[in-house]
Amino acid sequence: MTDLSAVKAALRGQSIELPSWAFANSGTRFKVFGQPGVPRTPQEKIADAAQVHRYTGIAPSVALHIPWDTVDDYAELAAYAREQGVRVGTVNANVFQDDDFKLGSVTNPDPGVRAKALDHLFACIGVMDATGSADLKLWFADGTNYPGQDDVRARQDRLAEALEAVRDRLGPDQRMLLEYKLFEPAFYTTDVPDWGTAYAHCLKLGDQAQVVVDTGHHAPGTNIEFIVAFLLREHKLGGFDFNSRFYADDDLMVGAADPFQLFRIMYEVVRGGGYDPAEGIAFMLDQCHNIEAKIPAQIRSVLNVQEATAKALLVDAGALDAAQRSGDVLGANAVLMDAYNTDVRPLLAELREEDGRDPDPMAAFARSGYLEAIAAERVGGRQAGWGA
Repeated sequence: MTDLSAVKAALRGQSIELPSWAFANSGTRFKVFGQPGVPRTPQEKIADAAQVHRYTGIAPSVALHIPWDTVDDYAELAAYAREQGVRVGTVNANVFQDDDFKLGSVTNPDPGVRAKALDHLFACIGVMDATGSADLKLWFADGTNYPGQDDVRARQDRLAEALEAVRDRLGPDQRMLLEYKLFEPAFYTTDVPDWGTAYAHCLKLGDQAQVVVDTGHHAPGTNIEFIVAFLLREHKLGGFDFNSRFYADDDLMVGAADPFQLFRIMYEVVRGGGYDPAEGIAFMLDQCHNIEAKIPAQIRSVLNVQEATAKALLVDAGALDAAQRSGDVLGANAVLMDAYNTDVRPLLAELREEDGRDPDPMAAFARSGYLEAIAAERVGGRQAGWGA
């Protein structure tokens, strides 16, 4: 797509979901640094997320994490989100922070613990019903640390049984998104360690089960865009958790470590039809802001995805196809590199001005005084974090 008006039209349809927990105190296993003005309630998290959408225009939904975002009335929370100009998005289930889940949740050898985990997943579907959310995201910390600790095959049987039960509880317009992670906290075996395992389970579960690609959950050197292309081809790519990594699951800002990788991923999304809203792919951030201010970090992350998408949309598909069909290796690579090396910031600034927004969202937010205001207002109470 080289018609700039068409590129702008495509960019106007972009939607990037924000994680509620990104606005809370989070960090590494060694230290979490608190910041002034950090939200104390799910409502304050949503209010902060609404600021990101206000200045970028492409972050209209907020993912919840249960029980971190537990409230008495979820319909009321959804109404509050709408008042703020956003909506509740994906509901993320947490079955990894309860003491009972030390040896696993849905794959635990104890049937009582498995039942407890399943009850929580059903409760999350209830949150979806109350908020109008369509997606339930499942990530399991389940696994083993030592050879012989548990029966590896039996754990897969338990996982399949639990996933089938969740699938059966979903409404007709709801789906489950299964995330995978190479390791941590289980170091010998992880029950959903890679995209192949997730894909195999989702394939048996049918159309309501799809795979989530977290860009930080792969071994070094993994070609993530190949995974994206394959899952798109099979119509099994349900969504992304965007972040960056240097060494492991670093959860750094998306595009910070390898912006070229982000471009390559977004090119495969565009190439494979995944950018079409009808495909239903959830583009979500999943990051931890330990030393940087949280709202500006989310704004910057949204802009990083937007810039990578704009470059992907600028790839001359005709020229690339011609070069590929003729075996012009360097010519084909040059077509991609020409798009990647394009400075799309003026185009995006122009797009924002046309839509009545400030051309520089970061500067506009800094001038708003919002950070100073919440630092003064949010005094007392317990700041939200990984456990709240």
